[in-house]
Amino acid sequence: MFFSRSRIAALRRPSTCAYFGLPRWSRSLLTLAIESSCDDTSVAIVEKRTNPQGGDQAKIHFLENITADSRAHRGIHPILALESHQENLADLVNKALRSLPPANDGPQSIRLADGSVRQRPDFVSATRGPGMRSNLSVGLDTGKALSVAWQVPMVGVHHMQAHLLTPRLVSCLNHSADSNVASPAFPFLSLLVSGGHSIIVHSQSLTNHKIMASSDDIAMGETLDKAAREILPPTLLEEAKTTMYGKTLEQFVFPNGPTDFAEYRPPMTRGEEVIKRKSKWGWSVTTPFANTRALQLSFSSVASMVNKIIKDKNGHLSDEERVDLGREAMRVCFEHLSSRTIIALEALRLRYRDEEEIKTLVVSGGVAANKFLMHVLRSFLDARGFEHMKVVAPPPYLCTDNAAMIGWAGIEMYEAGWRTRLSCRALRKWTLDPEAEDGGVLGPTGWVAL
Repeated sequence: MFFSRSRIAALRRPSTCAYFGLPRWSRSLLTLAIESSCDDTSVAIVEKRTNPQGGDQAKIHFLENITADSRAHRGIHPILALESHQENLADLVNKALRSLPPANDGPQSIRLADGSVRQRPDFVSATRGPGMRSNLSVGLDTGKALSVAWQVPMVGVHHMQAHLLTPRLVSCLNHSADSNVASPAFPFLSLLVSGGHSIIVHSQSLTNHKIMASSDDIAMGETLDKAAREILPPTLLEEAKTTMYGKTLEQFVFPNGPTDFAEYRPPMTRGEEVIKRKSKWGWSVTTPFANTRALQLSFSSVASMVNKIIKDKNGHLSDEERVDLGREAMRVCFEHLSSRTIIALEALRLRYRDEEEIKTLVVSGGVAANKFLMHVLRSFLDARGFEHMKVVAPPPYLCTDNAAMIGWAGIEMYEAGWRTRLSCRALRKWTLDPEAEDGGVLGPTGWVAL
């Protein structure tokens, strides 16, 4: 099941894919990937080609997501999400197979029901954790079944590791002949911000990620969703097509996009962060930990303050006041994250000096698609002595949970020599940090190193 030199040699077969425009003896890796950690059922087919003269290049042959419809509950409903995975995953996999590259009939191919012959994936990637265990198991067990049926290895992927590696996938999708490796190169600082996670991570290598700060309560994405449910006009809330209310809030408060926040200016000093900003409506939203340098994140107070403001006014707010409140809630959340990011960068600069300079800030997860967040981060970096820092974020369709990032993380782990035993089980909790009690990415049992 876990192949060695003869199998690796087979990966160097001549290329028949002219769309890459690379020499025929480029090395190729092809994976079918599955993501089912929460309420998104996603399948992707991802390929990576490596040419010593031309660097790495990636192609997403197929990517499709189906999100469980839990709008009636105004948030993720675990049972509905599970049922959605069970109803949709097999059909998505079946659909994805038709997007596998064409191949000649042989041991490295599979024949589909329509008679076409397709290239067999070199391995299967499936999210192993963290996430909802029952939901994860649907995808993981499907991945195991495909691994057995095709007699290829499987890689059980860490969901958060996949998020922080996504910009490396993007760099290979936008292949440049003068780049020989995926970028950003390690080390870099990662901000993983979504509905379930808010962490600042020092990414030193593929499997070594030191968590420098995390939310003590709820994630920023959850805070923005909760605030949005209070702030959005009832009619707009009812018309929302998804439960990603934070995204709907961004569209409501910044209808003209970046033009609406072009005049934003960050606090120029730490002292300015603690200044309380009272609105013309009489309310204010306090920034968490503004008067400390603690490397901690906390967002629950923002949602609580928004709830109190709405209750104090019995819900009677004009659209103008709702816009102002939404902007203020976002500003406070984003400035809090930016402030802790600066503190983390200063700590790393002091610790490593010039030995391991951080040149790139990676922002990933669902909230990374928020343009105001990216503007606030860039403004903070420029104002606090990190104007040289490059900020990278995936395009919106790769920010939220998706199987393409799972496939890419699987490829990076596979190339590093890691496979997962078919006896592995889904993990509800799974940290990134090797110093954590569970040992981080490589901590759980089930890994096989070749």
